[in-house]
Amino acid sequence: MTFRFTARVASAEIDPDGYFIEAGLAECEDGPGFHLAFMAGGEEPDDQEIALGMDTHCLVTAGQGTAYGCVREAVLEGNVLRVMLDPEALESLRLEDSEIEAVIEAPAQKVSRFLETLAQVLAYGRADAAPARVAV
Repeated sequence: MTFRFTARVASAEIDPDGYFIEAGLAECEDGPGFHLAFMAGGEEPDDQEIALGMDTHCLVTAGQGTAYGCVREAVLEGNVLRVMLDPEALESLRLEDSEIEAVIEAPAQKVSRFLETLAQVLAYGRADAAPARVAV
């Protein structure tokens, strides 16, 4: 099945000190509701991150479900971002469906910055954990 939500908030943040890059979608600005936070390091992964498998993108969901290297596809069609996840990551992400559709209804300028940053996040880290398809 597909989990579908309306994202009224699109955000992007690149840490000025170079520690992290984050692109997010959420139902609400502050408060309850579903959200997706796509994150990556701002620098090349170090030996410890490599040893822990944290040398790739990270996805955080509502309830702080977290998994590394779990995005298999991220495709934008019109205003709908379809994200396909590794089924093995669902428990860690606290999700039931490996396909998420975010209907994006956020301001165009913020969506543009979100998409730019999302592409950077999903390109981060080791090649074997990179999504097979990114079309944003």
